[in-house]
Amino acid sequence: MNNEMSIMQLVIDASPVVQGVMIILLLASVMSWALIIGKSRQLRRARLMAEEFEEDFWGSSDISGTYSQLTMRRGTLDGLERIFEAGFSEFGRLRRKTNNDEVIMDGSGRAMRIAVSREADIVEQHLPFLASVGSVSPYIGLFGTVWGIMNSFTALGNVQQATLAMVAPGIAEALIATAIGLFAAIPAVIFYNRFATEIDRLLNRYENFSDEFSTVLQRQAIRRSRQDGA
Repeated sequence: MNNEMSIMQLVIDASPVVQGVMIILLLASVMSWALIIGKSRQLRRARLMAEEFEEDFWGSSDISGTYSQLTMRRGTLDGLERIFEAGFSEFGRLRRKTNNDEVIMDGSGRAMRIAVSREADIVEQHLPFLASVGSVSPYIGLFGTVWGIMNSFTALGNVQQATLAMVAPGIAEALIATAIGLFAAIPAVIFYNRFATEIDRLLNRYENFSDEFSTVLQRQAIRRSRQDGA
């Protein structure tokens, strides 16, 4: 308890610059944790939705029926559902306009690539903030430390006899700034790397589904061409 009070007192007695550094780092830490919690929920939901959609899609033989169900709740689609909807919608639109299978497949493939790119923008949103906090926070804390130590040693010039007790509080408050900087930076770096890995896996899953679905659409186009030729 005494240690906690002494640390709190050091923070209260710190110079305005060091206090400003501490406030900035604490705000960065709070914002980082809010982002970490929100991003964890977002990626978990995206992963579960992808698993659920793939299970339903590959377990059904009626692609048109799946598309019809999705169009009824178009405003609430997520992840793979939007990619599937974009690809099949473009496939159907082009098939009504042309009999050129190459044009149809290029169009549907391009629509799905754009949808994947949009999903990447969504899941990667705000992620650079964690990278910035992880890389910048230690330097901000170091600035507070240098400033505090500089003030402590500057104050020694105004006294005739210097003692450790005179500079210890200033050095201690300066080191607290470094500790807060590390407290903000370490979780940000850890979760940034974790989220980056999870996002790569999720986007690879989206791209793999796009390739597999393109194969399914190509089979339908070939089947239709044979029926028209017959």
